[in-house]
Amino acid sequence: MENFVVSARKYRPDSFDTVVGQSAITSTLKNSILSNQVAQAFLFCGPRGVGKTTCARILAKTINCTDLTKEGEACGKCESCTSFAEGNSLNVFELDAASNNSVDDIRNLINQVRIAPTIGTKKAYIIDEVHMLSQAAFNAFLKTLEEPPKHAVFILATTEKHKVLPTILSRCQIFNFNRITSEDIAQHLTGIALKENVNAEPDALHIIGQKADGGLRDALSIFDQLISFSGGQLTYDNVIKNLNILDYDYYFQTTDLIKKKDLSGLLILLNQIIEKGFEDNLFMNGLASHFRNLLVSKDESTLQLLDVGENIREKYKTQSADNDLAFLILGLEVLSNYDVQYKTSKNKRLLTEVTLMQLCSEDLVETKKKSLVE
Repeated sequence: MENFVVSARKYRPDSFDTVVGQSAITSTLKNSILSNQVAQAFLFCGPRGVGKTTCARILAKTINCTDLTKEGEACGKCESCTSFAEGNSLNVFELDAASNNSVDDIRNLINQVRIAPTIGTKKAYIIDEVHMLSQAAFNAFLKTLEEPPKHAVFILATTEKHKVLPTILSRCQIFNFNRITSEDIAQHLTGIALKENVNAEPDALHIIGQKADGGLRDALSIFDQLISFSGGQLTYDNVIKNLNILDYDYYFQTTDLIKKKDLSGLLILLNQIIEKGFEDNLFMNGLASHFRNLLVSKDESTLQLLDVGENIREKYKTQSADNDLAFLILGLEVLSNYDVQYKTSKNKRLLTEVTLMQLCSEDLVETKKKSLVE
């Protein structure tokens, strides 16, 4: 039986161009390599799963490549690149500061720094989760970081920049990694789905991107899980069922029922949602986001602000045209008040139903106009 390799490892980027959603950072790093102006200390910071350690490894490999491409990428064929790919490069050292955070660990690292490389011109030292170093370890590291040997390049990575000493920060070039957009994640997953012979609907991949909350590694883990669940058929229905997400259709139905002033239908729909295991405040917060999306869909220029798939975007455009701007704004106000009252309400179900009644009110807009006049 062939060993299974998770997608996060199997499709880990091995060049700057294959890094997803961090083009500004990768362009800066490539330019510094091409101009031979590589700093001696870098700090990569940002949320989990956005490419910090991956970029650190690519940088460590590229600065030692003996046959760089014109774009500033490693060739992947020279002795340095092949030894890195095989995991036995003598010019790249990785330290996990989460489990090696003592003064002795840093002293061992400092002793290694003094030794010049036998192949290539640089030695890269990657320290992951650097904020986990103890105060004493940070202090022991300061002098070496301030005046390292010419062959040494330190690449520090952390998810919690605020915990790194200011004296360390002042000695590093700092790169802030962004959360990856749902669109970029969906595009990346589309390419992987083709390679894995998985039939994936675009809206399904977009939902995965939203659920991952900007982390590509999380998205790939969810992707693997859903392939196992669906047997290679990644549909929108399969994704929302497995991830326990409230379907967009519920919000479109709710808005239609509100427009028709169908209170009975609304209460029945609310009951169905609660019976499926969703909290009523989760549904109402989602409805507020839905109203916001309908407002955004009113103008073609703001349509790009919708973080949804193409099919869902078209539904928003259609429903937005059927609802007045004044109603959507007042609906958001009602739902905002609900969110405030929910925390202190003793009968939360009743509060939810009363709020839906307010949204269904025939004179919601007229009542608001009168209150403004008075």
